[in-house]
Amino acid sequence: MRSTWVDFKVLKRVVSIEMASAYYGLTLRRVHGPYLRGRCPLPTHVSKSSVQSFIVNTEKNVWVCHSDSCVASRGWQRGGNVLDFVAAMERCSIRDAALKLQEWFSVTPVSSEQIVPATKGGETYPPVAAEENNKPLAFKLRPVDPGHPYLALRRVDSNTAAYFDVGFYSGNGSMEGRIIFPIHNDDGTLVAYAGRSIGETEPRYKFPGRFRKSLVLFNLHRAVRHGKAVVVVEGFFDCLNVHQAGFPCVVALMGCSLSGRQEALLQQHFRQVTLMLDGDNAGRRAGAAIAARLVIKLAVRVVEIPPGTQPDQLSADQIRCLCDPDFF
Repeated sequence: MRSTWVDFKVLKRVVSIEMASAYYGLTLRRVHGPYLRGRCPLPTHVSKSSVQSFIVNTEKNVWVCHSDSCVASRGWQRGGNVLDFVAAMERCSIRDAALKLQEWFSVTPVSSEQIVPATKGGETYPPVAAEENNKPLAFKLRPVDPGHPYLALRRVDSNTAAYFDVGFYSGNGSMEGRIIFPIHNDDGTLVAYAGRSIGETEPRYKFPGRFRKSLVLFNLHRAVRHGKAVVVVEGFFDCLNVHQAGFPCVVALMGCSLSGRQEALLQQHFRQVTLMLDGDNAGRRAGAAIAARLVIKLAVRVVEIPPGTQPDQLSADQIRCLCDPDFF
């Protein structure tokens, strides 16, 4: 049940302007020090001449729009805090804006200690020592069938499957009878296989016991060859479908959380990130929280897919429209 109690102090302390702007899919770029700049997203902004007029001070967690027409339409209020921002975006009261933020970022109003990870920059995983990397595999699973009917059912063509070395494994071992996905570290070394069951067999996805997916990004070693603008998705099939749509610079988190190591890998290899997570509440909250962490050093855009869907269920044209609005 939605809480009607509001703790304004906790909200202003915990939810940053970056998090709220990322929720709306706004791309902000750092100009210097604590200042970020981007196009004003407010519905009151109608000026076509005042571009890049939206400024955020991350240290003070405040924003301002320098467009005179936008300011005038809001009663000459130039900016404010995160509550003012959401109230202006939603055309609602400050209290209603607070309730929305509590719901979007799972902020519990009872105590600031009960807030779940809508963090401004902290890691959701403990730091990982360099010696704790996943160990290389000394073998490859064979035979692998990239033309298996299950892949066609998931709209993965045989060429894409062969490119990723994905397919049905008919050999012996823990991955027998599953669709396997080879996982590499950032230099291309094979470190694990994940296996997807066919049908209702549980678990749906199986990983090796000692493998730590928080240390890698699926497909990173290929994606880095295709530029500095990357699409980030949750799952293996999402990654394959985005690749098929014409965006080879795509990586998968293998979940909806971003570890400290994964964050460092994105910052190391890319300048721009498009987050395309699942269209459920968990994916939407995760996208906003992840964007708030990455926007400190990268240009970030959050794309919102139809509710209840996943990127692997979208058509190529839908993906192109979301990832590149100027494609058509």
